[in-house]
Amino acid sequence: MISLLEGIATTRAIRRYTADPIPDDDLATILFAASRAPSGSNRQPFRFLVLRDGPKAIEAKRLLGDAFRAGWAAKVASDGYDDGSGREEQSPKARMARAMQQYVDHFEEIPVVVLACLVRYRDVHYTEGASIYPACQNLLLAARALGYGGALTGWHAFVEAELRALLGIPDGTALSATITLGRPQGHHGPVRRRPLRELVYDDSWGESATWAVDPPDARFTAAGPPKH
Repeated sequence: MISLLEGIATTRAIRRYTADPIPDDDLATILFAASRAPSGSNRQPFRFLVLRDGPKAIEAKRLLGDAFRAGWAAKVASDGYDDGSGREEQSPKARMARAMQQYVDHFEEIPVVVLACLVRYRDVHYTEGASIYPACQNLLLAARALGYGGALTGWHAFVEAELRALLGIPDGTALSATITLGRPQGHHGPVRRRPLRELVYDDSWGESATWAVDPPDARFTAAGPPKH
C-alpha cells in the first residue's frame, strides 16, 4: 500500500481503463474513504450514486456518453486543441487530445461511474462545494491506493434533467460531479503543477515564501489548457 503523501503526489486524472470490473469489496473500501471526508457542521450531505451494469446504469452511461462527447467537442473548439502544436502527433497537446477522445468515445465501457451528489439543507450557497468535493478527493485517493484510477468531471450537466428523471434523484439534491473509475491501462503520476514559489506567499500577498521549496523530484507544468 502506498503512503498518503505518495498517493497525493501521484493521483492524476486517469481516463483509460481496462475492462476489468471493480470488486464489491474494493468499491466499498473506496466509498468508505469518501464517506470519512469533512463537511460543514458534520452534516454529511454527500451521497454517491454508483453506476455499473444494471439496466438504469446502462441507460445513464449512454446519456453521459453523449454528454461527454458533446462537452469534449466544445472544449476542442474553444481551447484550440486542433491548432498549433495540436497538429504535431507527439506533442503534449495532441497526446492529451487523443486521450480525451478515447475517454469520451468509450465512456459507456467504463467499469464504474459515480455521481457525487449533495443533499442541500439550505439555499444554494457558494461554499456548499466544501461539503462534497473533499469526499470526491478522498474517493480518488482511495482508488489510487488500491491500484485503480479515476477522473472527476462536470459534463453530466448537459443531461442533468434526463439523469434526474431516470435515476429518481430528488429536487434539492445537487449533482456535483461525475467520477469515472477503473483499472488503468497506463500508469499513475507524477502529478505536475506550478512550483510552490508561484502559489505560496509568506506574511502578506505576493511576498515570496523562501521556505516553500518543492521536493527534488517534483514535476511542473503551466496552469490551464495547452496554449500552443
